[in-house]
Amino acid sequence: MKAIFFIFLMNITVQFAFAQKDNRDLEQGNKLYKEQQFDKAAEAYEKVLVKAPKNSVANYNLGNTLYRKNNAAEAEKMFDATIENSDDKKIVSDAWYNKGVTLTQQKKLEESIEAYKQALRLNPADTLARENLVRALRELKKKQQQEQDEKKKKKEEQEKKKEQPKMTKQQVQQLLQALQEQEKKLQQKMQKMKIPSPSQPEKDW
Repeated sequence: MKAIFFIFLMNITVQFAFAQKDNRDLEQGNKLYKEQQFDKAAEAYEKVLVKAPKNSVANYNLGNTLYRKNNAAEAEKMFDATIENSDDKKIVSDAWYNKGVTLTQQKKLEESIEAYKQALRLNPADTLARENLVRALRELKKKQQQEQDEKKKKKEEQEKKKEQPKMTKQQVQQLLQALQEQEKKLQQKMQKMKIPSPSQPEKDW
């Protein structure tokens, strides 16, 4: 994930007309993020967004924080908000990149590919976006190949079942009769082999 909120902080008073407390909440969030206290950092960014829902800096940084908390779906929403509300080409490009990362984590490969493409349209020099795009395309190709192989295997199994001749009712009856005859012969054989009990004489005298 690209963390560019340090650059944002340099120009925050110019870019956004925040109250002093809002600035403090954002700065506190960034500090907590650096300390990897992501739960508290998220709370600080959310305080800013309560008063300024379209604040792209807070949305972006909250997106990064939520991603670190393993909540890719919610992080994706924050990057969408950044893209929608920011006029800064660099911020929007990085938001598209980060959105691509969250989509990749959610196994949404087609959508992640489009996100990386959007990032590259805005910033063709973004090597990370290019590398991730190539990886996502490879992964998608691999996934599609696996799906095709599975479909082919399933189809072959179905065809094989169709080719197997089904027994007629008469054949089933003949098989049952044959089994019954075998069982009868086996029982007769077992009877002949049965040892007489000691209480009974083997021969009559």
